[in-house]
Formats: sequence, structure tokens, C-alpha cells
Amino acid sequence: MPPIAQYLATTGAPLLANIYPYFSYKGDTTNIRLDYALFTAPATVVTDDNGNQYQNLFDALVDTMYSALESAGATSVPIVVSESGWPSAGDGTVATAGNAQTYNQNLINHVGKGTPKRPGAIETYIFAMFNENGKKGNDTEKHFGLFNTDKSRAYKINF
Repeated sequence: MPPIAQYLATTGAPLLANIYPYFSYKGDTTNIRLDYALFTAPATVVTDDNGNQYQNLFDALVDTMYSALESAGATSVPIVVSESGWPSAGDGTVATAGNAQTYNQNLINHVGKGTPKRPGAIETYIFAMFNENGKKGNDTEKHFGLFNTDKSRAYKINF
């Protein structure tokens, strides 16, 4: 990581990071609360060793990336969230249109605020524009779109 981080610092380029609380939650439903992953926790869920308080997993994941950059001596490198989203179907449990709408709308509403470690807007891109019914892999991979393959909305979202 240090050589890459130093290169980004010397060129002024950002680190592009894919931030998916859905996958973190699905990987550890025992220790990660769904409301924390969906931006709906009513209060602080995690406080780190520096006293930063986290009410959502997105911020914790982004700040983990900032901590890695700091450890690599590249504190000036900004992070661009090149992908984030929540599937609207495919796993039979939390990949629902309601959760996808909640996550993505709350993401849109949140990214202008920044994180506890780095206040200020976070350049962020939602994955994806369309569901991909022909995509291989887990069924959830086919359902990250804001729109269905027939161009209808997968769920309502406001930008």
C-alpha cells in the first residue's frame, strides 16, 4: 500500500474505493446491525480508539481507508467512493427493494456531510444504473440497479 499511496500523493490523484456495507453486513450479521448498515441507527453504534463516533457503517469503512492512507504516509490523498449500493433482490433476506431504497436514499442524503474523521463532501457513485439480468455470480449481483432492465424504476429514489 505505501508505494501506491505515495504515488497517488505525488500525482494529486484520489484513491478510488468500492464501499459496500451490504457485503460487510452479510458477512457478519452477528456483529453488524442492519440499521448500522442502512444509515438508520438512531445513535452512535461504534466509537473508535480516537473517539470518533460512528452511526453508520459507510463512514466507518471510508474512515478505515483514510486510516490506511495515513499509515502509508499519504494523509493528503482524498478518497472517491467509486461504487456503493445495495441489492434490491437475490438473497431472500435483506436484499429487498425497501432496503435498497433506504440505503441508497440515505447514502445520497449523507455524502455531503463527510465522515467523523474527514468532514466535508465525499464524491460518491451509486452502483448501478440498471439491474443486470445476464450477469453471472450470486443472484444479488443482478439486482444493484436503480432501474430494471425494462427501464422501469426498481424503487423510488430522489437526487
